[in-house]
Amino acid sequence: MKKQDLSTIMRRAWHIARATGKAFAVCLSKAWQLYRLTKRMRAGVVRFAYEKTDGTLRKATGTLHEVVSMVKGTGRPDDGRPVRYYDVEASGFRSFRAESLITIYGL
Repeated sequence: MKKQDLSTIMRRAWHIARATGKAFAVCLSKAWQLYRLTKRMRAGVVRFAYEKTDGTLRKATGTLHEVVSMVKGTGRPDDGRPVRYYDVEASGFRSFRAESLITIYGL
């Protein structure tokens, strides 16, 4: 793990803490969960669930593996922005707020 990864995890944890008002320990746990999710999505297809903005549960199958050529734009991802992924079932890019991740299946 790089120092940059730890910095990203901490920035994301502080963003979640400001957005939700929850205890920092809970937000740090969520940030680590998001780190593990994106790391697994870079390696292959992952099943996970998150809460949509209308309150319903969304079970998704997503990846970040071999979709680099389809990504538009450049730049450093901001930790306050939504988590983006390629939805394998819908064949398109989707995103969700970092604080709305519920679980990762198959851990």
